[in-house]
This record gives sequence, C-alpha cells and structure tokens, in this order.
Amino acid sequence: MSDLIRDAPIGQIIRYFSGNRLLQYPEERPDYQLPPTYSSRRVSLPEDQSHTKEAESAPQSPNLDKEQEDKESSDTEEEESDTEKFASDQSTRTGVPSLKKSTSGIEKVDTRTAPQTDLERQVTTATLKKSVSQPIKPKKLDDGTVLVDWYDTDDPANPQNWTFGKKTFAAFQIYIYTLAVYMGSAIYAPSEQGVMNAFGVSIQQSAMGLSLYVAAYGIGPLLWSPLSEIPFIGRNPPYLITFGIFVILLVPDALAPNFDTLMAMRFLLGFFGSPCLATGGASLQDLYSFIKLPYALSVWALAATCGPALGPIISGFSVAAKNWRWSQWEMLWLSGPVWVVMFLFLPETSASKILLRRAQRLRRATGNMNFKSQSEIDQANMKVHDVVVEALWRPFQLILLDPSIAFTAVYVALVYGIYYSFFEAFPLVYVEMYHMTLGEMGLTFLSITVGVLIAIGTYWPYIYYIVEPEIKQHGLGAPERRLIPALVVCFLCPIGLFLFGWTAKASIHWIVSVIGVGIFTTGVFLLIQCIFLYLPLSYPQYAASLFAGNDFLRSAVAAGAIHFARPLFNNLGIGPGVSLLAAFTVVCCGGIFVLYYYGAKLRARSRFTVKTAA
Repeated sequence: MSDLIRDAPIGQIIRYFSGNRLLQYPEERPDYQLPPTYSSRRVSLPEDQSHTKEAESAPQSPNLDKEQEDKESSDTEEEESDTEKFASDQSTRTGVPSLKKSTSGIEKVDTRTAPQTDLERQVTTATLKKSVSQPIKPKKLDDGTVLVDWYDTDDPANPQNWTFGKKTFAAFQIYIYTLAVYMGSAIYAPSEQGVMNAFGVSIQQSAMGLSLYVAAYGIGPLLWSPLSEIPFIGRNPPYLITFGIFVILLVPDALAPNFDTLMAMRFLLGFFGSPCLATGGASLQDLYSFIKLPYALSVWALAATCGPALGPIISGFSVAAKNWRWSQWEMLWLSGPVWVVMFLFLPETSASKILLRRAQRLRRATGNMNFKSQSEIDQANMKVHDVVVEALWRPFQLILLDPSIAFTAVYVALVYGIYYSFFEAFPLVYVEMYHMTLGEMGLTFLSITVGVLIAIGTYWPYIYYIVEPEIKQHGLGAPERRLIPALVVCFLCPIGLFLFGWTAKASIHWIVSVIGVGIFTTGVFLLIQCIFLYLPLSYPQYAASLFAGNDFLRSAVAAGAIHFARPLFNNLGIGPGVSLLAAFTVVCCGGIFVLYYYGAKLRARSRFTVKTAA
C-alpha cells in the first residue's frame, strides 16, 4: 500500500515537500546497492564519503575498466542464455522472430512507434512462459551514457510486473474516471426541457448543452494525448489537473445564471474531461501485455458506452422531482469522490516517466551523470513543430489520404452518431408515444448496458479460445484477421435499427423496440472493438494519431446527430427516419467485407505503411 501511495499524486507531493525523505524509493535508501550490471569502478554507489575519496585516490590500472566490462558482458550472456534459448524455440515454433527479454517495455506492445515486425517480436515475448528472473544489462552508448532500464525481467517497478491486485485497482480508477466523464454528457438530456423553459430558448438551443459537451471531448484529445506522451509529464498530471478543473467547473455549471454561461460551462466540461478518452487506453496498455490487453480495453469500452446510457437513468427521476439543475449537481457528487480516489491512489503507469525518474535518482545517489533513460534522450530531441504536426495535422492527414483509415473513421462516426441520436429519439418514442415519465424513459437506456454485457460475454470467450491460441501458435498474422467477428456483427446494427424504428408504436409493446436498441448496441460494441484492434496493427507507428482522428470525427458527427435527429424523426417519422440511418449501416457492412478481403492490397499502396526489409 505504501508503494501505491508513494507513486500516486499525493505521494509525490509528500516526497517533494519532505525533500524525498518520506516515501523513499529503493535508490534513495542508505542500504541500497546498485545491481551488478550497473556497477563498475567508474560507476559505483559509495557506501560513505570516505570510501568514495579512497577510491578516487587509489591508483587504477588502465585496463581495469575494459576487463570489468568484458567480465560483465560474459556474465550477462551466461545469465540470459536460458531465456534466449526459450525465445529461440518459441520463434521457431511460431514463425515469429525472437526477442530478448531485455527491453524496457517487456511484454508491452508499443503500437505508437513499433513497425509490424517489432509488434511480431513483442508478441513473441508476451507469450513466453514465465521463467526465472533474469538481470537486464543496461546498454552503454559510445559517449559513455548508460541507459537506465528495468533491473531485471521481474522488476516490480515495471507496471507490467505489478501484482494482479495493484493492476486491477489502477485499471478500476481509469474505468470509473471514464464512466464519470461519459456520464456527464447524457446526464444533461432530461434537463433539456427545463433549460428551455428557464431561459426561454428553443429545444434545439437547449440541446446544445449535450452537443457542445460531446464536441469538446473530441477536441480535447488533440492536446492531451501528445502531452501524456512527453516523458517528463507522463499520464497522471493531465488526468489529475484537468479532472480537478472539471470538478470545479461543475459548480458554476449547476449555478449558471444565464443560458450563455451554461453553454460555455458545458463545452469546458467536455474539453477538460477528455483526457480519459485520449490516454485511458494508453494507461491500460502500460499495465497489460498484448495478449491480455483486449480484456482490459473491453471493460474500458463498457464504461465509455454505458456512461451516457446511465446518465438519463440517474437524472431522469431527480430532474422530474426537483429541477433541471439537479443533473449537474449529481455529476459533482459523482466526480468529486472519483477525483479524490485518483489523487490518493492512482500510480503513474508510463514506463518512460518511471525510468526517467529512476535515472534521476541514480544520478543523485551516485553522482554519475552518465545515467540516463532512453526517454530523457528522446525528450531532449523533441521539437515543438513535430509535436504540433503529430497532434493537429497527422490525424486528419491519415483520414484524408488513406481509404481504409477514412472508411473505418466514417463507419465508427456513423454508428456513434446514431447512438447519440437516441438521446433525442427516446423522448419522442417513450414519452410522447408510450407516455412514460422522464425517469421511466431513462430506464429504457438500460437496454444499452444489457447489449454491451452480452457483447462482452461473447467477445471474451472468442479472444480466449480462438484468438489467444492462434497468436501463440502462429503469431499475429494479417491485421485483417482482427476483422473476422466484424463480418458477422456488422449486420446486427441495421437489424437492431430496423427493429427499433418499425416497432416504436403505441400498438406494440415498448419492450420490442428496446430489444432492437440492445441488438444495435451489441453490434456497435463488437464492431468498434474489431476496428480498434485492426487500426494499430495496420499502421502501428501512427496509432496515437489514428485514435485522435477517430475520436475527433466521431465526436463531431455525434454532436451533429444530436441536432439533426429531432427534425429528422419529426419530419419523416420514427420508422422512416431510423430506416434511413440503418441504410447507411447496410452500405458500411459491404465496406467491412471489402476491407477484409482487399485490406492488404490497400495497405501496400498506402503512403503510411512502414516498409520493412524482408
């Protein structure tokens, strides 16, 4: 528990004000000894000052350093021989190149920078059987720099090696953070009528409280995602600072004296709440190996999908009983405690920042300035122009210039927009047709949660019994293999929409249309899971930009859907209006088959595909 608090924001603050005397790391304790792979006559941790002076004054053989390095190299090679032998056997069996277990991202697939061949190597490492812990020898550069890495393959500082309980608790905090932010969008929906009456605006203007929030959390990742990748910053500062602002802004949001203030607050809430969209998945990738990551990501997606669905359930009864402001107060009561838990217990998960801090501690402990992390060197070479290009231009460049990326972005944006159109369609159906109260209408959104749970119940067995054994036996294979479930589940989207649209009648029991919504949600959830695995495997070096562009486009379309949904359904009727949207998803089903069968040819012609030597 002390390690958890030490690595959390509160622990870092305590360390700062205590001059690092409290909640110390191993490198800061008096009895700390450098690992043998880091020790030499030139790089040693003095036991006390007198020993240091004695060592400095003692005569040294000019060949001592060279002999010491040769000995360390020989010892390390012997220590790693068993690991390398197993990796070699594994690569022969799977047809995937072997990889030594000596990288700082052990068992972690860095899809932001690694080309396809590196992904294959790292998957091989992720599937290696657990063996005896092996020391990791730091790499030494020509200029004398010693690259600080994990001390051994079971280094407890590596988030991949954390205990199951610590990983689960860290992931849980990301989940509830995501749930709270996403819930903040649709929790406003039952308040639209009250806002319209309170400020004398139209229903379309009132709906801007929802659309501005959604649009803003599509813009935010363009800024927050690159910041979280800077080693000096890491994951936690963007989370805690922006979410703290989010919690504070909920007060003027709930007390807004006029419509303009309310809309400004709703936009800012979406903007400052968006880091969980930008880096929530990256935090989970820090924690889990490539083989287990789909399970963690699906739970994260569960929180993201069910958040908007649970919002109207929570606020529907309170807004009807009190007033429209209660939905915003409820967000404060939810988000405040979540922020406190994260402040007290959320550990830093970025390997780049963890190793950067370790290098700093080793320099302070030894006085040797040659200890540096790779992330420090990378950060020193970062240029503002490159960061801006990757954050603001690359996501749109990928969508505009690559057909497969453009199709997946448009498809996800379409189904996401349809999902948000429900928040305007449901009042027309369940309040006006079935004469439900706002609270009762909110309960119909539970069909979305049920649909996602059904999707996970089928997705996890597929991953466990089919995907995992296939990867362990044959490697990753073509990225298009991740689209196989999408070839089936894509049809659930139009089926669910047609069922919802044409059974939403007073003469037909409301449960039938609710089932249609559940079928649609099941299809959407599984479809997005497939696409979000396909994209980083197809263009691994641009994964961050791919997701940023996808976030922006789908949020923009969803924001627009909130405004076009009510006129569409009022003018055409629920059945024809929903059928029009369903027709677009039918066309996209054909696109998924084209992408599956011809995706490799499209990627071969793409300017963004990494060209690797055979």
